[in-house]
Amino acid sequence: MTERGESLCPCKSRMSYAKCCMPYHHGKAKPETAEKLMRSRYSAYFFRLVGYLVDTTHPDTKEPGLRKGLQKTVHQVNWANLEILAVVKGEKDDKVGKVEFVADYFVEGKPYELHEVSRFRRYKGAWKYLDGKS
Repeated sequence: MTERGESLCPCKSRMSYAKCCMPYHHGKAKPETAEKLMRSRYSAYFFRLVGYLVDTTHPDTKEPGLRKGLQKTVHQVNWANLEILAVVKGEKDDKVGKVEFVADYFVEGKPYELHEVSRFRRYKGAWKYLDGKS
């Protein structure tokens, strides 16, 4: 817990959810960097915010059935931890960026690990998730 009793953000930023990913999830702000978008998407998976995940996917790689697929599977996974391993570009003035991370999760009580290098690209000024390689 933080000093004011607010819950820490699941993205492991060490900030409260209210000051970290919540403004992005509620449309009050847009992530300024690829890493912040990646963290906010992890938190969106944690909280099962399908709309945010769809909205932050780049149109060039957004599958037509993405929303339906997420709605079907998002409740099967319980996310447990996020560790950022590397960030390449993706800053405020960049047009592209990469974030390498490891995320721990559980499906039916069994532990799994996702190790991915995610690519991000700006679309109409906002960072969007392009794709990822595990």
